Amino acid sequence: MIPFDFEYYKPSSIAEAVQIYQTVSDRGQTATFISGGTEFITFARTNKITTDAVIDIKGIPECHVMEIQGDELVIGATVSLNKITESKAFPLLGEVVKKVADHTSRNKITIGGNLFSQLKFREGILSLVLADSKVKIAGKEGEEILFLEDLLKNKMKLKDGQFLVQILIDKTYLDSTSISLKKTRLSKIGYPLASISALKKDSQIRVAISGVCEYPFRSIELESTLNDDSKSVNDRITQALSQLPSAVIDNFEGSAAYREFVLRNMLEDVIQTLKEENA
Repeated sequence: MIPFDFEYYKPSSIAEAVQIYQTVSDRGQTATFISGGTEFITFARTNKITTDAVIDIKGIPECHVMEIQGDELVIGATVSLNKITESKAFPLLGEVVKKVADHTSRNKITIGGNLFSQLKFREGILSLVLADSKVKIAGKEGEEILFLEDLLKNKMKLKDGQFLVQILIDKTYLDSTSISLKKTRLSKIGYPLASISALKKDSQIRVAISGVCEYPFRSIELESTLNDDSKSVNDRITQALSQLPSAVIDNFEGSAAYREFVLRNMLEDVIQTLKEENA
């Protein structure tokens, strides 16, 4: 049971959603956009999230889209993780998100909810950032399209009153040679000690990582090291581990040393799998 009262709105258009947010804000109250509601319910029950109003964007048609439009695969913010996997529209993304939570939960968890989760893992980002994906954002200043990687560098922070409408993926990436790896503490389902998505573009390996640092990331410097054929695989990985963007997480689920060990093995698998495809 959620221990506080809030107003619930389910707009049927982007403009209506934006207007509701503005109306609530003008009253001096807070409003929260939700695309699935799973995380909101979980955190609200323990007072980790409080709000005066919830704006459910599941009633907005643009947020339900999953189709090829021109040169892009367009995925709406409210599309469930299971639907993405079952569609096989972007196999790498489908492989990544099917490892998030259990099957029943993935029927409710949306890609928008995963990308803007309060949890630090946000594994859906990994394959999307490798594919130079863009996102369509709506707010009181209108709609705008941003590169997901730029948003990731800003810790996935949107301006006040903005929400995710769609993800736009260049279809040339959809069938790229790729690999998705995840290691958890005890079972296949759980928070990752390390999660990696990698794909090959123009004979070069691209890598994005979650679970190792406090936020998911893609590092061009790290990728350059992994693709340096003048060095042994072991030397490349050792150097790559020194190029992580922040300290390695050290907690009850896994020590920093163990996470580095897991990540080392994963990076070796990535290099071997994707470089063999060049032969």
